[in-house]
Amino acid sequence: MAVVSASGQTSFQALQNAFSGASREGLTYFIFDLLHLDGGNVAAEPLVERKKKLEKLLRRAPAKGPLKYSSHVEGGGPKVLESACKLGAEGIVSKRKDQPYRGGRNTGWLKIKCVRRQEFVIGGFTDPEGSRQGIGALLIGYYDEKKRLVFAGKVGTGRGFTAAFTRKLRADLSALEQKACPFTPEPPKAIARQAHWVRPELVAEIAFTEWTQGGNVRHGSVLGLRADKRAHEVRRERSE
Repeated sequence: MAVVSASGQTSFQALQNAFSGASREGLTYFIFDLLHLDGGNVAAEPLVERKKKLEKLLRRAPAKGPLKYSSHVEGGGPKVLESACKLGAEGIVSKRKDQPYRGGRNTGWLKIKCVRRQEFVIGGFTDPEGSRQGIGALLIGYYDEKKRLVFAGKVGTGRGFTAAFTRKLRADLSALEQKACPFTPEPPKAIARQAHWVRPELVAEIAFTEWTQGGNVRHGSVLGLRADKRAHEVRRERSE
């Protein structure tokens, strides 16, 4: 699901606004796979065959409707990625065309991003300084295989970090405030001393350049909240 602008680009912020009750103009559902057709299960067929059936099926959909077939390019992955990045896209997904459908992450497909970007759980925040209102920075993390919330750094900037956003988010987070730190282990004392801890229920979309050796995000940027994501499902994404 995405919101497509007049220029043909997708906007994450516009999608969040649509979920919050704003205009749904440009809201588009891109369909990239087909598992069932006419009462039959086609999941065992190779991806390329499933997509042929999907493309034929979607020819019946109105040309200006919200349903769109997600086309693909065979081969030339590095050049496709380069073009996607130049166009301002998030990245590409590369899939084995000969494989059947398999749920979850597997070696049959790779997510390759222009800029690293994923969801993180908000476990705390700091107070604003200077003229800023609402929040100074978000303290973010993800759940590991032992179901522990692992600290992944603090983020206090980004195009989604507007004054209106931080004021509303401060109110939402204040309602979740608690005394106990939700992270295991606890963040460094310099950060913990300034922190307001919260119940880890809200999820934010964060863009960043890389992971540090210490396991934190570098140059993080807040894009918005993810109301469609459950906090306990957030894991560290690995894309090579």
